[in-house]
Amino acid sequence: MLQRSRTGVTGTLCLQNGVDMNSFDEIIGHDRIKEHLQNAIRLDKISHAYIINGEQGSGKNMIASIFAKTLQCEKHGTSPCNECHSCIQADSGNQPDIIRVTHEKPASIGVEDVRGQLVGDIQIRPYSSKYKIYIIDDADKMTVQAQNAILKTIEEPPEYGIIMLLTENADGLLQTILSRCVKLDLGPVEDSLIQKHLIEKFSIPDYEARFAVAFAQGCIGRAESIIVSDTFVQMKDNAMHILKYVQDMTVSELIDAAKSVSGYKNDINDYLDLLAMWYRDVLLFKSTNDANLLIFKEELKTIRSQASVSSYEGLQNILNAIDKAKRRLRANVNFDLTMELMFLTMKEN
Repeated sequence: MLQRSRTGVTGTLCLQNGVDMNSFDEIIGHDRIKEHLQNAIRLDKISHAYIINGEQGSGKNMIASIFAKTLQCEKHGTSPCNECHSCIQADSGNQPDIIRVTHEKPASIGVEDVRGQLVGDIQIRPYSSKYKIYIIDDADKMTVQAQNAILKTIEEPPEYGIIMLLTENADGLLQTILSRCVKLDLGPVEDSLIQKHLIEKFSIPDYEARFAVAFAQGCIGRAESIIVSDTFVQMKDNAMHILKYVQDMTVSELIDAAKSVSGYKNDINDYLDLLAMWYRDVLLFKSTNDANLLIFKEELKTIRSQASVSSYEGLQNILNAIDKAKRRLRANVNFDLTMELMFLTMKEN
């Protein structure tokens, strides 16, 4: 039986980040990025600073981990051997010359985090490897002061120093940092590749793989996460109940429904994406009457019913309301109120 994690989608590390992903050959998609990094290793033209930019679940950590492990591998190939002492240490998270910069404040990486774990530490030569590699996840969360503190190190690094900045928003970094790093942008992986991978890895039926692919929008880590996440299953069940019965719910029941969603605050964008996917299916079926195009094929009866009683304008109003809810939540508008207004729009339309 498949063991499911206890965290939600956005709170789950991409499954590919673990030791199962041992070499560049096992990375799904991103061929241009893999070729660039392996050529740099082959030609001994390693940059001292990289920005790996991509959405959550796109594989940033996985690529950074495999690149770092390869650079430190004692066999000096273009992929890690997975057998030497350094590779074994890297797989267990104990390679002393691969350092992950951590931070206590979830919303920001402060100047003291950077100074203490990188700027000062990089002056000490590697313990056992050719390089000393620093990986900073959520690098766009670095304060301006933290970015300025790291800038001089990026400008004048020791010969053995390599810094990898992982980010979902490279534009959040100072232009002076952007101009001094090799920037690698991770685009979406082809749906067919993700679907094939999911079926092979998890032995799931086609319809479950198709749903995960549609939801993931090209991010293979996100696709994997929703398959193994108990929280996602519960969140989807909650959303499906509201989607099926919203038109018959009283205002009081809608207020209760809004409160029930508060348990998924950490994954609210995923929750809202589920709602949007459903109403796009209703809109698509209303336009084409083609069930083969649907993501929620197993709910055809309900989708057909909603399509018959909803207008094109009404469905667009609902999709606009979902987008508006996302914007309100980003602006820290009251959570329950935002959900209530959105559910009322769904009921009315």
